[in-house]
Amino acid sequence: MKITQFHMSNAGGRLICPLNGTLPERPLALVFWSDTDERDVQDAARMLRDSCGGPVIVGCSAGGAIQGGQLLENALSATLVAFEHTRFETVAAMAADHADNRALGRHLGAALGHEGLAHVFVLSDGLSINGCALSAGLAEALPPHVGVTGGLAGDGERFERTTLLHGCDIFSDGVICIGFYGDRLRVGQGTRGGWVPFGPERLITASHDNVLLEIDGESALDLYERYLGKHAKNLPASGHLFPLNLREAGSSIWVVRTILGLDRERKALFFGGDVPLGSTVRLMRGSIDNLLDGAEEAGRMARAGDGASLAILVSCVGRKMLLKQFTEEEIEAVAEALGPEATLTGFYSYGEIARGIEGEPCCLHNQTMMVTVLQEIC
Repeated sequence: MKITQFHMSNAGGRLICPLNGTLPERPLALVFWSDTDERDVQDAARMLRDSCGGPVIVGCSAGGAIQGGQLLENALSATLVAFEHTRFETVAAMAADHADNRALGRHLGAALGHEGLAHVFVLSDGLSINGCALSAGLAEALPPHVGVTGGLAGDGERFERTTLLHGCDIFSDGVICIGFYGDRLRVGQGTRGGWVPFGPERLITASHDNVLLEIDGESALDLYERYLGKHAKNLPASGHLFPLNLREAGSSIWVVRTILGLDRERKALFFGGDVPLGSTVRLMRGSIDNLLDGAEEAGRMARAGDGASLAILVSCVGRKMLLKQFTEEEIEAVAEALGPEATLTGFYSYGEIARGIEGEPCCLHNQTMMVTVLQEIC
C-alpha cells in the first residue's frame, strides 16, 4: 500500500503535494473539502486525474477535512492510495431514481460485485438522504460478512447544501459506495461517542421517519427550546450540542440522533436518522474530556495491527462544535491510538455509518467518532 496526500487552501488555489516517486495507474483518491467553491473542487479533481495516474476520485463536502493529525478548514484534502493486493470499485446512484432510500441502499449493495468483497465504504448526501433507511437497504443486499462504514457529507454549521464528488462530477441527493475486494485486506473499525444522558426518560408520542413532532405529548420544538434556553435561537446548529439518546420499543440498544433542521410552523424537528414512534429518549450533553476519551477508544478498537495502514476518520460536526479549539486533540487521540504507521484522512460529517456498539448490522450513528482502518497483509 502506497499513500500520498495533497492539500489545497482556498487562498492558494492549487494542490500542494510532497509527491514521492510516481503513483501507479488508477489509485483511489479520497477527497474532502470544507468551505471550498465547487468550481475549485472540480479543478482540483481534474488536476488529480491528469497528473496522478488517472485515479478513481471519490469524496464529499465536510464540516472540516482531516489530514494527518490536522484539521483543515477552508481547504481541500486529497489522499491517494495505491493498493498492491486489493481491488476496488465504485458505484453511485441518485435518490430520485428509486422508490425510497431503503431501495436506494438495496440497489447500491446489489450493484457491487459480491465475489471477494471484503468491505464497503459509503459517502452520502448529508441533508436529503435518510441514513437509517440507506443503511438498512445496504445490509439487506450485502453478504452478512461484509462490513459497512462511512458517513454523511457535511456543510459546516449552515445545513444548506451538501455535495458528493465522483470522478470530476459534483452532485447532491445521491450516494457513492466503494467496494474493497481481496483476502489480503485487513479492516478495523471503531465507533465511540462520549456523550452523557441527562434528565428523565421520555416517550416519542408523534413522529414520522426522521421527523419528530411530540415527546410526552408536548411539541418537540417547545421541549428543546425550554431545555436549550439561550442556545435555542441558534437552532438547528445548537441542537448538535444536545443530541438525543434513543432506544426503540422492544430494543435494548441506545443510539444517538442529532438535529439537522426544523419547521417552526409545525413545531417539528428533523433528525439525521429515524425517530420511531414509541421510542424512549433522553437528552444528552457532552464534555471535552468525555469526547476525547471516546475518540481514543474508537482508535483503539479500529487498530488493525502493526504496519502501514490508512485510517479514515468520520467525526460529527456536533463534536467539532463542542470541542472548538480542542478539535485537533480528538484527531491526535485517534492518531496516538493507531500508532505512527497509520496515515489519517477523513472529514466532519452529519452522520456516521457503522456497526453498532453491540455488534448489530450497520446503522446510522450521530455524534460519534468512527474510524475505519485499511491495511494490506503481506
